[in-house]
Amino acid sequence: MDRNHIIGFVLILVVMLGWSQFFIKPQMEKQAIEKKLQDSLKQVEKINNEDKLITQNESDNNYSNINSSTDSSILDSSRFVEKYYTLKNNLVDISISNKGGQIRSAKILKYFKIITDSAQNESKTDLYLLEDPKNKFDYLLKTSNGDLNSSNLNFEVIESNDSKLILKAASPKGGYFIQEYSLSANSYKLDYKIRAEGMNLTDNVQIYWENHLDRLEKNTQYEQSYSSAYYKEKSENANYCSCTSSDLVEGKKNLEWVSHSNQFFNSSLIPENVFSSGNIETVMLPENSEDMKILKSTLVFSSTQINNNTMNMQWYIGPNEYNHLKAFNNKLEDVISYGWSIFGTINKFLIRPLFNFLAGLIGSKGIIILIMTLIVKLVVFPLSYKMLQSQAKMLALKPEIDKVKAKHKDDMQQQQVETMKMYNEFGVNPLGGCLPLLLQTPIWIALYRFFPATIEFRQESFLWATDLTSYDVFMHLPFSIPFFGNTLSLFAFLWVVSTVIFTYFNSKTTDFSSNPAMLYMQYLMPLIFWFMFNKTAAGLTCYMFFSNLLNIGQTLAGRSILFNTEKIRAQLELNKSKPKKKGGFREKMEELMKERQRLEQEKLKNTKRKQ
Repeated sequence: MDRNHIIGFVLILVVMLGWSQFFIKPQMEKQAIEKKLQDSLKQVEKINNEDKLITQNESDNNYSNINSSTDSSILDSSRFVEKYYTLKNNLVDISISNKGGQIRSAKILKYFKIITDSAQNESKTDLYLLEDPKNKFDYLLKTSNGDLNSSNLNFEVIESNDSKLILKAASPKGGYFIQEYSLSANSYKLDYKIRAEGMNLTDNVQIYWENHLDRLEKNTQYEQSYSSAYYKEKSENANYCSCTSSDLVEGKKNLEWVSHSNQFFNSSLIPENVFSSGNIETVMLPENSEDMKILKSTLVFSSTQINNNTMNMQWYIGPNEYNHLKAFNNKLEDVISYGWSIFGTINKFLIRPLFNFLAGLIGSKGIIILIMTLIVKLVVFPLSYKMLQSQAKMLALKPEIDKVKAKHKDDMQQQQVETMKMYNEFGVNPLGGCLPLLLQTPIWIALYRFFPATIEFRQESFLWATDLTSYDVFMHLPFSIPFFGNTLSLFAFLWVVSTVIFTYFNSKTTDFSSNPAMLYMQYLMPLIFWFMFNKTAAGLTCYMFFSNLLNIGQTLAGRSILFNTEKIRAQLELNKSKPKKKGGFREKMEELMKERQRLEQEKLKNTKRKQ
């Protein structure tokens, strides 16, 4: 690996760190978060203390025929029994309680959660969303007779089957509150309608939604950094709260949807007409907490939408499958963390279509990664060709550089000046291999986000890896290393070894005598990155390892097949005989080196005079 590659890897590191910091919002003070949380819940607590529990009796199968008068049995709370009603299809089972009419859990049928026991044995268990008993989904209703919290209402069932549930509750303030759920066939979409009959609402309605996220993935630290609350304002791009710290965004207007998302699953509420305003919050929890995060949304809409009217909404409760989310045609697919700007564009419009095409032909996700690696290498080969050509020129020029070293072996400054002069004479750009490498960086970073965000790789095994979206565990260490962990990823280790081998071959084209530290640095960089990649998605480290094998083969083939040293040497001699244009990068570099040499000489003379 020559100096140009070192510069390229350093630039990659700088781009990655700068990019991640650009999208990570500053951490908020804990005291400020608590204060804002108390303020946002003040009204909820007040209403909860004022409202009384009521009960309902059995009634007709059509709420439109129910008498508006309240039966005495409805007010007898001792006779109320909480029951759960299930809506189901071939993809999801959704449980809804008659207490508050809230969704109590959603079992995602085709996906599983992995449990690891003390002996590191893995087993599958059912995967649920919205199942935490601490979750809340409350309507705060202001009526002419007082305020009301829907969580305190006891609903009776008007209609119930596998695909539809209608619930109706009599309000102690007068009137009825009605909720209707309809589950579409072969879909994670749940149509949702609410209506207030004769309640005489006087102010905006507020929804308070609190969701305690469970840990669903093996790599919980990785999962935490990909889980957050997302939202989209009308005519704006989708946005989200910080994934790495507690965060609160307030005063958002005209919200088209709000989504509480894990790494691979989300629960989203989508109104037919926008929510007029909303506050979105993410609360980080300690590592030893039973929950991973708490996501909160406070949403406001006009009471005219439900005051003797029906308000239409939709729930999406299911996996972050791109096609399912894109079908809503409202950018809900942006909850998939493919990255923003150019990286997200590459993933959505280049990498993902390629993956979909290959997935239609090949069953093994590991083989797909191998073929994707090969295709990406072919796509960027014109850039790689320029890099290999630059390396070949440097290798052909090495005998001349060795002569300069021998001639000025005691004067490093003069060596550098003469070397730059030689580059100019022979028409060689020492940075010719850097730009092609830098242009490939967006693809590399996009793939860094693609594998851990694509649910099709979740729990897919390949070789020794059991889940390509999490780190592969080849060995458990008897101790834990800071920033590294207590497991060894074999794909990450193989990437380190192959990078060192690749570096060895490329270092032959570079002279490190003037700066020996650079030689050690190029071998040190893979070891530094090892700490980062040991807990990275196995799909990515697998791709990187395959990519290195192709890089090594490409380098060896380039030197033995594509580029003939004698022919390149003849071309360099021809370049030397041509008249040189004034100016240009190389001449400026030469002038800078000469100026530096002059300053060093003056400094040396001044030192001698003082002595």
